[in-house]
Amino acid sequence: MPFINVRTNTAVPAEKKTLIKSALGEAITTIPGKSEAWLMVGIEPEYCLYFKGTDEAAAMVDVSIYGSASSSVLSSLTEKISVILNRELDIPISRIYVKYSQTPDWGWNGMNL
Repeated sequence: MPFINVRTNTAVPAEKKTLIKSALGEAITTIPGKSEAWLMVGIEPEYCLYFKGTDEAAAMVDVSIYGSASSSVLSSLTEKISVILNRELDIPISRIYVKYSQTPDWGWNGMNL
C-alpha cells in the first residue's frame, strides 16, 4: 500500500503523467511485497518550488509505505525515481529530493490494517 507523491515546478503534460505513473508502478516493485496493484500516485505539476535559491526544474518526492524496507532497497528506489523524473521531465538528478515515511499503521477501506 505505497503512495508516491511527486511535486515539481515543471509542467507535466497528460502523456508524461501516464508514463511517470507506469514507470513508478514498475519501480515500486524494488520494495519486496510492493506492487502497482496497490500503488497510489499523485503528481503535482507547476508546484511553487525553489531549490538552492532558484526555480530551475526540481522535484520533491514523498514515498509512504506500509511496513518498512531496508536502506539499500530505498536507495535503489531513489535511484529509479530520479532516473524516471530526469528522463521524462528533464529534471537534473541533483535537483530531486526523495523522502520516505514508513508506518506500521495504514488505513484503507474504512479500517486500519
